[in-house]
Amino acid sequence: MSDDQAFPYENRGPATAIGHALPAAGAPLPPSGIDSGRVDGEQVTFPNWKGAADTPEPSPPVALPPEQRVGFAVVGLGRLTLNQILPALHRSKNARPVALVSGYREKAETVAAQYGIRSDAIYGYDEMQKMADNPEIEAVYIVTPNGLHRDHVLAAAAAGKHVLCEKPMANTSREAQEMIDACQQAGVKLMIAYRCQFDAFNKEAARLVQSGELGRPRIIEATNVQMMGPDGQWRFKAGLAGGGALPDIGLYCLNGVRMMLAENPIEVYAQAVNPTGDPRYAEVEETISFVLRFRSGVIAHCVTSYGAHEGKEMTVRLENGWVKLDNAFAYSGQRLTVAQRKGEAQSLEERKLSAGPQFVLEIEHFADCVRNDRAPRTPGEEGLQDQIFIEAIYRSAQEGRPVTLEHNDLHVTAAQKE
Repeated sequence: MSDDQAFPYENRGPATAIGHALPAAGAPLPPSGIDSGRVDGEQVTFPNWKGAADTPEPSPPVALPPEQRVGFAVVGLGRLTLNQILPALHRSKNARPVALVSGYREKAETVAAQYGIRSDAIYGYDEMQKMADNPEIEAVYIVTPNGLHRDHVLAAAAAGKHVLCEKPMANTSREAQEMIDACQQAGVKLMIAYRCQFDAFNKEAARLVQSGELGRPRIIEATNVQMMGPDGQWRFKAGLAGGGALPDIGLYCLNGVRMMLAENPIEVYAQAVNPTGDPRYAEVEETISFVLRFRSGVIAHCVTSYGAHEGKEMTVRLENGWVKLDNAFAYSGQRLTVAQRKGEAQSLEERKLSAGPQFVLEIEHFADCVRNDRAPRTPGEEGLQDQIFIEAIYRSAQEGRPVTLEHNDLHVTAAQKE
């Protein structure tokens, strides 16, 4: 029996001339089981209230009591910390901010009051060793300029705290290796904050590329560009930034391509150009383009610049279709489009996903690693690999020739990381 035979439609019933009037007022009634849910262990669950044609709503998250969440000290109170990281810690279900490290006491006290952090849990950069005496601090999130990462990671490790460090990991591969060694010797975990590796759209794109559903990947195009403002920012100082557009935003192209393929490049070729007479680019590059060649035969063309209107896209061209990720490296707004043949037509399919906040996801992953003694998805070795590739890219641009890579540590697939 068809639906129209089972439920004939007529101009009668609620909200019609033949039927009771709406809206209706009345006494509250007890909710049904589909609305009230039930307790299953430590989680409240609800039956699916949607029809079969719609995506079911996920179960409510299980949030740990505040005293059971992993306590983080945040090192550095710049824009990224105040706009993204502290709000993410505030939203996390298994982590919370318990301490701050800053060179500006007044700013730190203002921020501490906003997040319920005690004033005696505020430290100067030269006081990080005192964190060893604060048992509430289990992990440290390093959010200072790149050139300071090494010293701050070593200080956190010496205090016996697990470390989550912003990318790029350091200014040089030697510094990166020192950070890895220090954390290993201290018996603490080290993770690099590659937030895009926790984004649902990036993960789905990588799964699709590696699955073979569209054949083998052949070409990748990755772009991350933005317009920079006035001089005086730490990003224009080589000692603090390590370089210009490449380590700051071009790193997303490099790491993103590696994530898509689960493979490391074997050769790089790069060219850099800089505006003349612009004091901002006296120490760091404005624009750099680099080609990555992989043993599988894939060629990736990556472009990054501080001198072009914002754009953050990646396209993977495979034998039987292509995958495009708009806003691939942005905090939000990702769109995933898949093209392939369907019969006599070219099909363009937009895949819509439920994507959580990237900073929350990476923090919760690291908190879970700390609490359950698991290896991070993006450990220090991941940051070291990228630093080695960055140095090869710079060498290629400076010498005007391709550079062969010899650092071939395994980069596990996205599926193996789950």
